[in-house]
Amino acid sequence: MSAWRVGMLVLVLATACAQSPAARSATPRTATGDTAGTAIAGDVTVFAAASLTDAFERIGQVFEARHPDATVRFNFAGSQRLAAQIVEGAPADVFASADARQMEAVEAANAPVTFAGNVLQIVVEPGNPRDVTELGDLGDRDITVVLAADEVPAGRYARQALDAAGVTVAPVSLETDVRAVLSKVALGEADAGIVYASDVAAAGDAVTGIAIARDHNPAAAYPAAVLEGAPNPAGGQAFLDLLTSPEGQRVLRDAGFSTP
Repeated sequence: MSAWRVGMLVLVLATACAQSPAARSATPRTATGDTAGTAIAGDVTVFAAASLTDAFERIGQVFEARHPDATVRFNFAGSQRLAAQIVEGAPADVFASADARQMEAVEAANAPVTFAGNVLQIVVEPGNPRDVTELGDLGDRDITVVLAADEVPAGRYARQALDAAGVTVAPVSLETDVRAVLSKVALGEADAGIVYASDVAAAGDAVTGIAIARDHNPAAAYPAAVLEGAPNPAGGQAFLDLLTSPEGQRVLRDAGFSTP
């Protein structure tokens, strides 16, 4: 073989061995060898109704244990406030609302899934010192009542319950989410309020819950969806899948929610 041919063969072999990093990474991989498109990683941002706080924090822990390369970032507030933030352009992957009305205000990438239900309870200070037994007692002017504002799902449900019972209440304050109502009563700033059964369960010994008659108690339904334009749609869908799985449903039931 001539010296010229030997030189060309060496040049070809050297070029093949010196393939650019960009070319070598044309098929991205994860640490486990899967393609990047199937990996769940990065931040997963979930906007969720305030009443979901405790349950979702536990579900978030399960999610991160399953997907160690992912981190769940929660934004808890009244559903109406979260919907407004999303409409104004706040980046989020999942929206979990306490009612369908607020879900309809945002643009979802897929059909919302109803993942939980809830009912209302009257909440009072521990031991029920004012001896509240039913919605009618909240009409007593000597009892200070706090409610969520009418635009908050919990506030609208509370008004429906009071109207069904024929009770007129003048609340001392209207709060921006249901957890604020719970806090006011727990701190002794109001004698009573109306919250979800799950909120009473989350508060433990800090409050006492009083059941509301079924015919006066509107059933709350919680829908969730991955949002159009989600920064991490794969992560959002994985969270939604966990939420509707037997494990996610068990966490929700333990937190006081009912099945959808």
